[in-house]
Parts: sequence; structure tokens; C-alpha cells
Amino acid sequence: MSKVKTISITNFTTASGSYYEVIDLHYQHFGQDFIGAPVVLINHSLTGDANVAGSTGWWNEIVGPNLTIDTNKYAILAFNIPGNGVNDYLIEDYQAFHTGDIAEIFYQGLQALGVIELFALIGGSIGGGIAWEMAALYPSITKKLIPVAADWKASDWIIANTFFQKRLLDNSNDPLRDARIHAMLTYRTPASFSNRFRRTKNLEKNIYNVESWLIHHGDKLFNRFLLQAYKMMNHLLASVDVTRNGKSIEEIIQSIKSEIHLVAIDSDIFFAPEEDQKTFKIGKKYKKNFFYHEINSIHGHDAFLIENDAVSKIFENIF
Repeated sequence: MSKVKTISITNFTTASGSYYEVIDLHYQHFGQDFIGAPVVLINHSLTGDANVAGSTGWWNEIVGPNLTIDTNKYAILAFNIPGNGVNDYLIEDYQAFHTGDIAEIFYQGLQALGVIELFALIGGSIGGGIAWEMAALYPSITKKLIPVAADWKASDWIIANTFFQKRLLDNSNDPLRDARIHAMLTYRTPASFSNRFRRTKNLEKNIYNVESWLIHHGDKLFNRFLLQAYKMMNHLLASVDVTRNGKSIEEIIQSIKSEIHLVAIDSDIFFAPEEDQKTFKIGKKYKKNFFYHEINSIHGHDAFLIENDAVSKIFENIF
């Protein structure tokens, strides 16, 4: 596992006007040196982190030596979204931030590391939203923009779910576990549950196996994540919107210099593929190098973390 390192971003003002003397930006670096090798930035999901490769990495079947994103060839970089609790770093007034601010912090992190241009900018889920935000702010930042199971805006469905999550996080007696259990229902699908559990019971606990699995996921998050971090991440997810400053998505797509590869999941009920299809329909009017890829899976949103072969197959053609 690569070591978590820290960059201090100084004198930062959010778009809403909140000033920070210092923001800690924690990151991990895998593979080649930034100077001389093509750099790939990978943005993590809601409760993920910068640990993308190595024995405990969340994409370690895709990122690594001789894998699709080959650490023998590329410098892989991943930032922790500030306030996600890594190294116990939290942001109290998290409502002062939106994902455009996080994109700006990531950009300043790249500058601090001497990275002028990325070969690829990839993000899963909210990480893909932040990738969109970075490309909208800095249209020449990358050669390839690859949002996975993500979108350039929080849809009404996302806003509705984050609203309910916020109520759970603020009002539940067991907020982290309850919010996680609810979230798992949007990250998977009815077919995924039926396929896996088939209404079987955990005889020891006298509950259904699907209930036992949900309790396990609630416990797992409770043991590794902080409530304040979840509140911040949930708030950020609802804030994704590259058009917030008045530019249309058409204008933004035209301004982005990179290839754009949208990667959707056919069964995703969280970041619905229809939203990406609408974006693709708009984008291909203005850009030749605009592509749509779809992962076929019964597992829904989490398929980008489960269907490693399918993700690799799509990435092979891009890399």
C-alpha cells in the first residue's frame, strides 16, 4: 500500500466566500514518477478513498503492474476529498463547499505536484462528478475524461436520496449504520439481491440473509467512517452541477478539449444510464471524440466496483 501524503492548500476561498488559511489535501501515488510518465488521476466514490491500487486497493484488479491501468507505465494519483475523514481530517462547515470547490482544490494539488496535464482523469460515482467539474473549470487539463457511473449534475433522484440520507444522518439514533443500509438499496438492484440471497435465512440469527448482509455493511462503515465525513460527502453529492455558473452543458462540452468517455451501467438505479445517454446525445453534436460505453450487469451502481473484467475491457480500448 502506498503511503498517504499531504499537500497544504493555502489561502483558499470557496465559491460561497468561506476563507481557509490551510486545507489539507491527502493523496496516494502509485507507479511511475510524475515527471516523465503520463499521469492518471482517479477520483474516489462517496465512502471510498485514495487507496486505489495494491493489496487493499479498491480497484486493484484494474490498476497495478501489467494491469489495464499499468503502474509500470503510468503515474497514478488519487486525492482524498478533503473532509472525508482520512487521517481524521474533517471540515466542520462543510456546507460552505460544493464539488466545484473540490475540483479547484484537486487542481491546486496537481499544480503543487508539478503536474501540468493529465493523460486521463477518471472518477467513479461522485468522483466522476468531480472529474466533470475539473474539466469544466480547466478544459485542457486532461487528454481523456472518463466519468464512470457518474454525471455532470445531481439529478432529482440523487437530490431526493441525499435529502433522505441527510434526514437519517441528522435524526437517526444510529445514523451511520442506518444511512449506509439505505444507501446500499440504491447502489444495488432488486435482481442483484434476488440472485444473491434467494430469500434464504440466517438460521443462527433468525433473520433473512439479505438483512444480515445489510447489517454487516452498516457495521463495516460504522467501524471505518466518521459521521461528520459522511455528512460532508452526502452534501457534496447533492451539489454536483457544472452549469451552476450560468454556462450551458452544450457550451461546457464544446469547451472541453479532451476525449470524453461516458461509462454507464445498464442497471444503475442511482446514476441512471438514461442521464448519460441524454448527455451523449447532446455531446456528439459538438464533438467527434465523444463516446458512450455501457457495462451490462445485474448489480446496479456498484457494478463499477464489482464487474472488473467489464470495466477493464472498456478501459483497454481507451488506454
